[in-house]
Amino acid sequence: MKPLFYGFFALIMLQSCSTKKQILYVQDVGKNENLTYAFSESIIQPNDILNITVGALVPETAIPYNKLRTGGGNNSNSIETMKLNGYLVSQELTISFPQLGDISVAQKTVSQLENYLKNKLITDGHLNAPTVTVRHLNSKFTILGDVNSPGTINFTEKKLTLLQAIGLAGDLTLQGRRDNILIIREVDLKREVTHIDLTKSDWLQTEWNYIRPNDVIIVNPNNPKVKSAGFIGNLGTLLSVFSIILSTTLLILSL
Repeated sequence: MKPLFYGFFALIMLQSCSTKKQILYVQDVGKNENLTYAFSESIIQPNDILNITVGALVPETAIPYNKLRTGGGNNSNSIETMKLNGYLVSQELTISFPQLGDISVAQKTVSQLENYLKNKLITDGHLNAPTVTVRHLNSKFTILGDVNSPGTINFTEKKLTLLQAIGLAGDLTLQGRRDNILIIREVDLKREVTHIDLTKSDWLQTEWNYIRPNDVIIVNPNNPKVKSAGFIGNLGTLLSVFSIILSTTLLILSL
């Protein structure tokens, strides 16, 4: 009876194990380490909140071209306070800019908007040699499934990689499936979906290496966890298995 029970227990344990090949990231990274990919920024969208800072050789001359900061105190540089002082992109893809009026941001990236404002300040005779810095303040992505800290995460970086996004979520659990990460992305009112195999490195040279605002990342459980959940979680199945084992054992002992 004991050997049979131990064999059954060992079978359950094997079903819940993950192999080294299923857990390690970018296992073939050495093969593709010399390949490159040109990063392309995302287009500014309605309801984006932008932080725009204008500078000049004489700082005082740039003051009229910057929003008056509100909400002072120790938290004056917090993201939430910066959002209140930011430029909200309208549904018509415009922002209201000091001294310049309404500015169209349609089909512009952050870098393109920086260059546009800089050139406009110069050509319209506002400032000499100005500097313009633009940053997104409300970029976010959502990560769900077998990660240690699922949820919606804000970021302000121009470039955020998929691996960095996973790091912000506390990494995948050991039961998270690394060979089939699902990414859902909406671009120009169209939905794009892709599957990423983190155990390989070929995706590092694609556009999916970088996170876009409002991306959704889904990490499904691996097969051992699914099998374990389905086997242990179904009490009827578990009782049936034990019943078969018990009947078979009694039959053997009666012979």
